Amino acid sequence: MEKTAHDIIIRPIVTEKSMGQTADKKYTFEVARNVNKIEIKQAVEKVFGVKVQKVNTMNILGKKKRQGVHVGKRSDWKKAIVTLTEDSKTIEFFEGMS
Repeated sequence: MEKTAHDIIIRPIVTEKSMGQTADKKYTFEVARNVNKIEIKQAVEKVFGVKVQKVNTMNILGKKKRQGVHVGKRSDWKKAIVTLTEDSKTIEFFEGMS
């Protein structure tokens, strides 16, 4: 089954730190766990119409959570920090949030 760009990018990560990085044209997304940097770059360029310079990825391990005697675990996920080129336009999705 072919992965579409919307299957690769799950959601933007909106935190104080990630919003501070938007001034440097760095945007943070939660992405599918089974994709590589090239697929992430192509998906961001296709969805937002920007030029990507660099992609950094990291696998985040889910935290252990307790509810009384029962112990569970949040699911693991993958985070991607996408750096745009200097001449690229910004991603408008993040503009009103900072």
